[in-house]
Amino acid sequence: MFNSISRLSIVAVALLAGVLAPRSLSAAERPNIVMIISDDQAWTDYGFLGHPQIRTPHLDRLARESVVFERGYVPTALCRPSLMSMITGRYAHQHGVTGNDPSPKYAQPDSKAYQAQRAELIANIDRFDTVPELLGAEGYVSHQSGKWWEGSFRRGGFTAGMTRGFPQPGGRHGDDGLTIGRQGMQPVTDFLDQAVEGQKPFFLWYAPFLPHSPHNPPQRLLAYYESLGLPATVAKYYAMCEWFDETCGQLIEHLEARGVRDNTLIVYVTDNGWIQSPDKNGYAPRSKQTPYEGGVRTPIMFSWPARLKPAERPELVTSLDLAPTMLAAAGAKIPADLPGLNLLPEMEHGEPIERDTIFGEGFAHDIADIHNPEASLLYRWCIQGRWKLLLTYDGEVNRYASSHPREEQRPQLFDLLADPHEETNLAGENPEIVEKLAAAIDRWYPVKERKAITSWPQ
Repeated sequence: MFNSISRLSIVAVALLAGVLAPRSLSAAERPNIVMIISDDQAWTDYGFLGHPQIRTPHLDRLARESVVFERGYVPTALCRPSLMSMITGRYAHQHGVTGNDPSPKYAQPDSKAYQAQRAELIANIDRFDTVPELLGAEGYVSHQSGKWWEGSFRRGGFTAGMTRGFPQPGGRHGDDGLTIGRQGMQPVTDFLDQAVEGQKPFFLWYAPFLPHSPHNPPQRLLAYYESLGLPATVAKYYAMCEWFDETCGQLIEHLEARGVRDNTLIVYVTDNGWIQSPDKNGYAPRSKQTPYEGGVRTPIMFSWPARLKPAERPELVTSLDLAPTMLAAAGAKIPADLPGLNLLPEMEHGEPIERDTIFGEGFAHDIADIHNPEASLLYRWCIQGRWKLLLTYDGEVNRYASSHPREEQRPQLFDLLADPHEETNLAGENPEIVEKLAAAIDRWYPVKERKAITSWPQ
């Protein structure tokens, strides 16, 4: 992922000089860190990004107080692998959780064999030092709320949390944690109060089940969107986005009330995209689960009033950059093998990020082989400047086959600056760009069993 020789040279020299070793920080210097993770929301669905109808006043304010990367991405467009990437800092093919569930094609969900596969998937998190674990080594207390797939909150290294986890009933993706936001904010505000009163730096994982379905917003919000004459499904989704925004406002206001906002780094991201279908209670094509912009693009924001001057940044960033950036802010150890970048120096000094290419991958919702990511590999992609190349693979799909028609087997090349909604495939007209980007993808993550077509027949 590091494609800049100058950046590599700087890193190599700094390592030799010990510059990148964690700097010893006092308790007062260590920022509190809050991750706000939206669940199933399109990159366009915010007031600050120009949506004409969705009201997001609290996130609009956060954007005004943030370093905002409008060209932010998650490397995988599905919630569980995406969240696992955030907490470990690794790609899905590295951390091993490529989908939401083992495929029920090979074992019945109520069987011992299936439950054993679920347990083995969760055990992948034990192979890594997670963000809360690494922060804990520096004296941080931490709290998990909202969406969480990897067992109990303790399994992820949090010191406190809401999710009891598998094998508890409802432990598949959050159980008690899924009530946050939808049923108030008290577990989070209680944690914040205890941390502040104990004079402890804190890390908060706020990943509410919002605006995720079920789309059942409060009537007071829904009435406004119904008054706009929108399809019923769209009105409900838009109201869910505003409901999520309200909870973010409540969280930020509590930080302000406790007097800790200035030295709190708030990081904002969405786990994956969502384009609401006007015809049904579900998502439209080229949305969730897919590698198109509707599935993988998200605004990424960093707000730290004490250190970062608000700015709009044009560079490409990914959710893999979050872990090293947060760890660097805390003066914590950064694992040497993380593929993401610590963005803090460039954000502090207003310097360009010397990386020209980012990568991503797409796997089926159901994992065909929990030991072989390639069995469910559907897509690999990269973005370089204005160009996005998408390669298609023949990995196995069980459920949600309609999300992956894969009718176009040839390369798909899009000019994202001219065509942000990927309406025109330019691969046939630009074979040299296809060849260059396909080679970059192969250098990034070489697959052994699957082959993609990388030439366009003349």
